[in-house]
Amino acid sequence: MRNKLVTALMIVSAILLVFSSFSAGAQVNQGKVAKVEELATLYGEYDLSSSKPTTVIVELEEESIVEAKHKGKAQTKKNLNNVRNQVKNEVGKRVSTSKVEREYDYVFSGFAVEVPQNEIPSLLATPGVKAVYPNVTYTVDSSTEYVVEESYSPEMLDSAPFIGSNEAWDAGFTGEGVTVAVIDTGVDYTHPDLAGQFGAYKGYDFVDNDEDPQETPKNDPRGAETTHGTHVAGTVAANGLIKGVAPEATLLAYRVLGPGGSGTTANVIAGIERAVQDGADVMNLSLGNTLNSPDFATSIALDWAMAEGVVAVTSNGNSGPNNWTVGSPGTSRDAISVGATQLPYNVFTATTTSSDGVSYASSAVQGFPSEDALLALNGQDFELVDVGFGSPEEFEGKNLEGKIALISRGASIPFVDKATEAKKAGAVGAVLYNNVAGTMPLIPGMDVPTIMLNQADGEALKAKVNEVTVSFDIEFSSRVGETVADFSSRGPVMDTWMIKPDVSAPGVAIVSTVPTFDPANPYGYGAKQGTSMASPHVAGAAALVLQANPDWDVFQVKSALMNTAEDLINPATGESYPHNTQGAGSIRVLDAINAETLVNPGSYSFGVFEKAKGKESARQHFEIQNLSSKAKRYNVEFTFKNEVGKHVKVTTSNNTRVNPGKTQKVNVNVTVDASKLDSGYYEGYLTVTEGDTVVEVPTILFVGEPDFPRVTSLGFDSLGNNTFDIWSYLPGGADEYEVWIYSATATGGLGSYVGDALYDSNLPAGYAEHVWDGTLVDGTVLPAGNYRVAIYAKKGNGERAVAAADVLTIE
Repeated sequence: MRNKLVTALMIVSAILLVFSSFSAGAQVNQGKVAKVEELATLYGEYDLSSSKPTTVIVELEEESIVEAKHKGKAQTKKNLNNVRNQVKNEVGKRVSTSKVEREYDYVFSGFAVEVPQNEIPSLLATPGVKAVYPNVTYTVDSSTEYVVEESYSPEMLDSAPFIGSNEAWDAGFTGEGVTVAVIDTGVDYTHPDLAGQFGAYKGYDFVDNDEDPQETPKNDPRGAETTHGTHVAGTVAANGLIKGVAPEATLLAYRVLGPGGSGTTANVIAGIERAVQDGADVMNLSLGNTLNSPDFATSIALDWAMAEGVVAVTSNGNSGPNNWTVGSPGTSRDAISVGATQLPYNVFTATTTSSDGVSYASSAVQGFPSEDALLALNGQDFELVDVGFGSPEEFEGKNLEGKIALISRGASIPFVDKATEAKKAGAVGAVLYNNVAGTMPLIPGMDVPTIMLNQADGEALKAKVNEVTVSFDIEFSSRVGETVADFSSRGPVMDTWMIKPDVSAPGVAIVSTVPTFDPANPYGYGAKQGTSMASPHVAGAAALVLQANPDWDVFQVKSALMNTAEDLINPATGESYPHNTQGAGSIRVLDAINAETLVNPGSYSFGVFEKAKGKESARQHFEIQNLSSKAKRYNVEFTFKNEVGKHVKVTTSNNTRVNPGKTQKVNVNVTVDASKLDSGYYEGYLTVTEGDTVVEVPTILFVGEPDFPRVTSLGFDSLGNNTFDIWSYLPGGADEYEVWIYSATATGGLGSYVGDALYDSNLPAGYAEHVWDGTLVDGTVLPAGNYRVAIYAKKGNGERAVAAADVLTIE
């Protein structure tokens, strides 16, 4: 059976009991207590019964050069090298085989090493080892929609001006003299819009270990070509047909993600270290994983990079819209984590009519590549072609040229991918219908104009797909302001309970530089979306802020961007988006540059209050910095949404005077009567006012056990003879726990529900693990076939169900 320790979502210290030698019985009777020593902390998930090798990241107790410096300790590269060699030698004695792959000393102290999984306990007992982390895979979305130069419109290039970059340029701030490191898939530094931003030294390639950080080329035998880093670099500092946010900044490229856009923790940490040592002022990491942990190795490296004076900016992740979906390194305590927004756009109504005179009442526009393409559907009759769920296989052999693809929602295929396949097949549009009751979301930026129908209308149209044509009547309806993208990951961060993202920026349908891999026309432009596209907007903005305020430290830059961000309103509710959806809001560059008052931190978590009876208090503080040339008096007020304010009392200095150029620490005492409040998290604001200046700092506090996901991972292993080890991770345990079995569909999704594999209850926090022999709880023995596993877990009023991506096969 699989023997696991901790996941990267939780910290568990393994304890080793070491008994001193003593004579039998005598000292025990005298009450001698055994000496207790802690092993190093283990993060991640491992099969400790397997001798299969795995690479892990070892953190040393000996501080890195940067950490030691900021703790007032003397540290040298030579000393660290000696200590690291001692630990490496000791590891070599304790395990049967080990291979050191990378070593770190500047912002992270340790090394990457390959060892057998079943010998990790020996690694944890090695003197000098502080923690062990998994060498997880970091990924980016490498798909690109290429855009020809003739099709550019001003709207496609609006994201930089929208956040105020052009106003900063007019004020004389273009990023000149500021160096931005792009830690990504590499950069095509020969692209004419980017070539001027690179010097003789381009950066470093940690995939091929050389000083040529070029993108993965086409036909690389190791995997697919990449364009992601070039797109990111263009958003930061392109200076040609495309203008980035900081068009005169200097760029450095660090290739840490290889073919297909994936890479490892080992390379990402190495890239962070090298960028700091190479003198970067700002670094951008548009990459991530799904591990919500603040103490992950990459996050630690970013925190110390910030301490060393490099503004670290990272994407928040693309796993939204649920809370708790932020992943490392977006979970970093200090780095600026960025969510994605959609720029303002027009909404259109759509009437869909089939040639037999039937009009479909649920018809609505879901998304489109341009208004011209959408309106071009008016006044024509189109043939329909049924392509099932819209998988590439279902388009094969079908003539879609000039026609409309009829597509069902489902099969775990994203809406945008269905539209992309329709465009590849030559369709001029798509009708996408729901496969369940309810409505579907608007998805701006679809590759073909896409009209959506509900389940009943879609199935009715499908029944006569070969007998009728369809026509559309599409009209302008309204304009929607800047909105948060559904895919943008949400906080908060586990353990620290911090609000994430910190800020938001445009990240939908962003056009930037890309290599085309066409020798005849190698330099192109493409549209991408994701928090990967939002993050470089903030990195470029940080470059402008630093040029304008060269004496500012990293936290002043961060606070300025957060304190001056624009609050975003959810058009569906008419209210502000939650803090863990938008952070402090959407950045506005010139306002950040001109800020005269900074409140730090830029968001504020009071933590968790769990006392069942009576009141619980906590003491904290924040800082107000007056950057002007005259003394200012600030009014300070804490407010909470809804009725929570009746049971939360915050006392602080309501009227604070701060001298010019000085920073004032303001103490805060919060008292919570948790027994009067339901479990959950509560939002509010710290509002600092001086004259016409109003700074709203998002605040959050938790009552009772935070509502983090009940299930955060799921997997299974075959034990042979149609017996399986099914496991899942329950961060807070579960009152009710069930394993559901579904059939597996050919397109990769869940098929029909087959039955329950088991029930359980009152499970503790940690791994839930069960051996299953293919028999359902009602006694049914499942026949040979392919199945999928889903886990349902409930704790209190919180519940969650998740399904495994892999197929379980019964033979």
